[in-house]
Amino acid sequence: MNRKRALISVSDKNGVVEFARGLTQLGFEIISTGGTKKSLLDNGVPVIGVSDVTDFPEILEGRVKTLHPFIHGGLLAKQDDKGHQQQLAEHGITPIDVVCVNLYPFKETISKPDVTVEDAIENIDIGGPTMLRASAKNHEYVTVVVDPADYGTILTELQQNGETEKATRRRLAAKVFRHTAAYDALISQFMTDLVQEEAPENVTFTYELTQSLRYGENPHQQAAFYSKPLGSQFSIARAKQLHGKELSYNNINDADAALQIIKEFQEPAAVAVKHMNPCGVGTGETAFTAFEKAFEADPVSIFGGIIAFNREVDENTAHKLHEIFLEIIIAPSFSPEALSILQSKKNLRLLTIPFEKQIVTEKKVVSVQGGLLVQEEDYFTLADAELQVVTKRQPTEEEWKALKLGWKVVKHVKSNAIVLTNEVRTIGIGAGQMNRVGAAKIALEQAAEKANGAAMASDAFFPMDDTVEAAAKAGITAIIQPGGSIRDVDSIKKADEYGITMVFTGIRHFKH
Repeated sequence: MNRKRALISVSDKNGVVEFARGLTQLGFEIISTGGTKKSLLDNGVPVIGVSDVTDFPEILEGRVKTLHPFIHGGLLAKQDDKGHQQQLAEHGITPIDVVCVNLYPFKETISKPDVTVEDAIENIDIGGPTMLRASAKNHEYVTVVVDPADYGTILTELQQNGETEKATRRRLAAKVFRHTAAYDALISQFMTDLVQEEAPENVTFTYELTQSLRYGENPHQQAAFYSKPLGSQFSIARAKQLHGKELSYNNINDADAALQIIKEFQEPAAVAVKHMNPCGVGTGETAFTAFEKAFEADPVSIFGGIIAFNREVDENTAHKLHEIFLEIIIAPSFSPEALSILQSKKNLRLLTIPFEKQIVTEKKVVSVQGGLLVQEEDYFTLADAELQVVTKRQPTEEEWKALKLGWKVVKHVKSNAIVLTNEVRTIGIGAGQMNRVGAAKIALEQAAEKANGAAMASDAFFPMDDTVEAAAKAGITAIIQPGGSIRDVDSIKKADEYGITMVFTGIRHFKH
């Protein structure tokens, strides 16, 4: 009976010595190359080199070593096909039964801030994916492993049965194709970015499993959470959970919405989110005063919500937070005293995010039935806008503060959106309505008498003057909106009629 062969060539050396030793004890002959060969020999595992199998040296600085019929013939031959076996015998090729390969560290290479194009390209593996794909294709006969977590299963089945189970080989083959597809996706993204192709004919994204979720939006829906391999550090995918229950599908969505809002602020701020819309946003001199303002904005909706801070949560703030039921608190950090207070709530989730790593440009990807929508993130701020006061009256200093706060927030409210603010907090939010005046009425009803002297922000232009009319009757004194309607003149005229100051930004912020 021919001795079985295993080919091992890995960049991740975790567990490989034990795996190779186990195969050797089962009678396998080990083929290896480069650093893997040296590591195995140094640990007393007998190894023969790939060059000894191919009778051909590594060339081109190691770029060519396994691309040879003596390797790939052994990988791709059908072991129950007489014709294949006859050809192997004619050419002196020995079948390879187990392949253990992982790839050049391309992801790790391009994640370095000072990486050069030359370094990146040199870390594109060619021989590794070729061996993996060949072995996975021929999984009827070949056991292929790319993940050290599978070493134990393979050894156990070989010890018990003398071979691996077909179901195992197929599962491992599927894993290999996912692995090589993800590897190629990173390469294609890198090269596409390098040549600055905005809308390539094909787009391939890869994500890594972060967490299997108990369910999705509703208990009858299965769900999982995946993260981009080189995605933004300022994201829920990179959050560190210090305390509390496992995050749910809805928690993750809401937490992401909170992060997108809080990153608009440089001054101390607190953001409360429910169902992916802000229910209260406050600013102040400290995290404590910012949260007080956010709480005052909507003390009813904040119940069971998510709070994001852009400053450390201290002891005083923690005492205030402890008084209400919250799902999640996100902050750059928590003081030891604050952590002790908040950890007394068993289920309260406490997350930290590296706020110093906010700046990143990513594409926004949204799935639709049968396809994807891909667009740039909405990074436009008032610093990018050419503000135009279109009414007779100019905003006061206090009104400018309120208008700018409202514009920061309305960008993150589901359209049609209206946000009412004073200088330091929101006082009314109308989200996701089918018409703009409907959104305004909701916001004004929530604000009640607080609307008197407040500012209004709209995510898109007013198609007619009815929203200005409603605002004026409630006491709104300043409005900020994109402008651009064919009936802008009606809204301007109505604002002048009531002495309202109105600012056009020239940019809309639809959020669907």
